[in-house]
Amino acid sequence: MKSLDLRLLRRVIRQGRIEWRKHALQRMAERNISRAAVLEVLVAGEPIEDYPTDKPFPSALFLGQIQGQPIHVVAALAQEAEYVYIITAYEPSLDVFEPDFKTRRKT
Repeated sequence: MKSLDLRLLRRVIRQGRIEWRKHALQRMAERNISRAAVLEVLVAGEPIEDYPTDKPFPSALFLGQIQGQPIHVVAALAQEAEYVYIITAYEPSLDVFEPDFKTRRKT
């Protein structure tokens, strides 16, 4: 499977070809994370995990800083249709991640 194409993902976002999954919108509302914050993480943040075998499209986990707070966003890219799907967004926990918020803690 192919990894998520970061350049294509960012171009598609700039074109506004984005679908906000219901789950993502619900979680974002619960966590007080705005759509603008999610888009900023995807455009300016760093991909930290790649999920090339995700179905139906490859996805990735992104890390960004919004007002000094770390935010993780998972997004998938339908490469042929050129559409981005926002899967979820959350503030990463130090219970799961190291202080860099990039590295998962060993269990």
